[in-house]
Amino acid sequence: MKITATEQTESVGDVLCDVCGDSTRVEGYGLQFGTLRASWGYGSAHDGERYEVHLCEPCFFRTISALRRERMVSFMFSDEDQDLSDFGRVARDDFFNDGGSSTS
Repeated sequence: MKITATEQTESVGDVLCDVCGDSTRVEGYGLQFGTLRASWGYGSAHDGERYEVHLCEPCFFRTISALRRERMVSFMFSDEDQDLSDFGRVARDDFFNDGGSSTS
């Protein structure tokens, strides 16, 4: 016997960029956003604090660019050769989030 019921479920309708406030919805492709996340644990200055920032594509890549610049400045006088072209990238050609080719 099949028993049906109407139930309310909660779903995410949109994600707004925490920097510029724009919607991250791309027409025909759904929500497209990056997440900067941190959970600070015992021994850190921010023990017990958790952070999550949602970024639209332009704001995400501006943030990555700023972090790349910080890395470059931090190692400016190092003898180590710095190739930062793939800074932060962990995969390429991973169109379906199924573990496409790695950049390493």
